Amino acid sequence: MKTIHYAIIIAICLISSLYAEVAVTIYNDDLGLVRETREMDFPKGVGEVRFIDVAAEIIPTSVHFSSKMAALLEQNYEYDLVETSKLLQKYIDHEVRLITDSDDEFNGTLLTASGDIVIRAKDGTIHSLSRDWVVNIQFPDLPEGLITRPTLVWMVNSPKGGKGKADISYLTEGISWKAEYVAVTDKKDKSIQLTGWVNINNKSGATYNDARIKLMAGDVQIMRDYRRPKKGRAFEMTSLSIDAAAPQFEEQPFYEYHLYTLQRPSTLRDNQVKQISLFPTADVKSVSKEYRLDWQSNKKVKVTLIFMNEKKNGLGIPLPKGKVRVYKEGPDGGLEFIGEDKIDHTPQNEKVKVITGYAFDIVAEREMIDEERRKGATEKEFEIKLRNHKDETVMVKVVEQLRRDWTMVKATEGWKKTSAGVIEWDIKIKPEEEKVINYRVLYKR
Repeated sequence: MKTIHYAIIIAICLISSLYAEVAVTIYNDDLGLVRETREMDFPKGVGEVRFIDVAAEIIPTSVHFSSKMAALLEQNYEYDLVETSKLLQKYIDHEVRLITDSDDEFNGTLLTASGDIVIRAKDGTIHSLSRDWVVNIQFPDLPEGLITRPTLVWMVNSPKGGKGKADISYLTEGISWKAEYVAVTDKKDKSIQLTGWVNINNKSGATYNDARIKLMAGDVQIMRDYRRPKKGRAFEMTSLSIDAAAPQFEEQPFYEYHLYTLQRPSTLRDNQVKQISLFPTADVKSVSKEYRLDWQSNKKVKVTLIFMNEKKNGLGIPLPKGKVRVYKEGPDGGLEFIGEDKIDHTPQNEKVKVITGYAFDIVAEREMIDEERRKGATEKEFEIKLRNHKDETVMVKVVEQLRRDWTMVKATEGWKKTSAGVIEWDIKIKPEEEKVINYRVLYKR
């Protein structure tokens, strides 16, 4: 260990095996806040301590250190992790021992490691070995500057020295969460059973044992203007952990967001996706199905399931944004997948809309049947046809988006203006019936 020149300098390593507490708050946008309390052994006066087992994807400038025992003077983040190519470069002009796949042994001074490995044996002979042949490389010691785990090296000042607790927090990339929902409709699509799941994906480069887990839901502003060093982590397989029996999360408003706290400790392993139940299955009592034709956005009739997120409807909890997969009981009694959609953060007492797809048996046609141009204005006439091949009556909401400065000249009865440039009809169509909408609009140039 290098000597550090100050008035009174003592360099020691941190005793970091004892974790008093670990807490992780996870955000939607690939970010996590790690908070740890560790028992540390501080040198008296100015000295060095090492904080190991930090996340490989740490944002070093976000570190906060607090202890009654010491004040933080300086911080260095060491991330030059041990790997074969780095060891070879560090051992140029030093002794190494090589063993090949045919059990041949070579001892000598390493001359180069770029491409083939070249060594000079003690008798002066030069040996060039392909890396593909070498199965074992033995080094006398770990070179200075290489470490086995990402480490924060701190210069601290402790007037008394000795053991004491320190609170450390930092932000890390590589960890995120998202909500996913499973909705099962009844036979008539009048109610659903809704289940919520949380998926936590940890690729931060650290494992958090028995951590208190919190999830922050909301649109937190994150400025990606820092330049974090690239550590070149090797690809590793991601494991999957499903915790269906986990207790519910406790939800509470926090600032302008919502915080979901897991009511027990849980371990988040590196390169692991953990699934935890967000809330028990909710029986949503009242669901409506909307058929909607908005020709300017899609030329098919869109199908949407709509329900209120309120207690009297069997729900009434803030729903984090996420994907909703919808299933329905099939003819054989098994569930069939019928579509999926993403919902935004939805407070209680607000409407939830889940688009499942487009209607097969409801056909739409639209064409402009007349256009008249004159000085300063243009009149256009449109005809929309809807045909219902289902065995039940349906209500289709027809939406037309108009240009600026419009005036309705004539239109099929029942139209209404819903915004500055949008008009709508609610059209009821019986089985095997065709309905026609006609309207003529004047546009000022």
